[in-house]
Amino acid sequence: MDDHEQSGGPSDPKRRDSLRTVGSTATAADAPNIEEAVPITLRINGKDHPLRIDPRTTLLDCIRETVALTGTKKGCDHGQCGACTVHVNGRRVNSCLSLALLHDGAEITTIEGLGTPDALHPVQAAFLAHDGYQCGYCTSGQIMSAVALLKEPCGPTDADVKELMSGNICRCGAYQNIVAAIQHVRKNA
Repeated sequence: MDDHEQSGGPSDPKRRDSLRTVGSTATAADAPNIEEAVPITLRINGKDHPLRIDPRTTLLDCIRETVALTGTKKGCDHGQCGACTVHVNGRRVNSCLSLALLHDGAEITTIEGLGTPDALHPVQAAFLAHDGYQCGYCTSGQIMSAVALLKEPCGPTDADVKELMSGNICRCGAYQNIVAAIQHVRKNA
């Protein structure tokens, strides 16, 4: 490794630092002068984030680019894949289709707010136990939808679970294991 790679200083910016400062939104404290920026407070994973944002900013972009919580993924950016699923006031939402401005003061939960490596949420643990992922790109959205499904009316069969998870696409085809993980949690709840 050369000196530049080891430095980690200002001449060696990190991707996460870049995400915090580049993009269409900014925190209230270090906001550049964005024309027509709107002040909002997003409560994400139990923490308030006072922000000034462009009113056209999606909840997904705000979570990833401003708050720098990158577990929520941008898949299709059209609400068709479910990779961007988060909970807003306990309900699942495709964050790529929702404007951040509409969630001022709402309780938002991302995959980072579900569990910790030492204390996984039961759905996270079931996904690991049942190998409910392959490449992992869709996994955060799948888990967020599965957690919401546990609180929704859902019949007992695998077909019922598949229907309620139909808004989440897994391009690797891990559906059988995903359903097994969800059913495991449902049966042990």
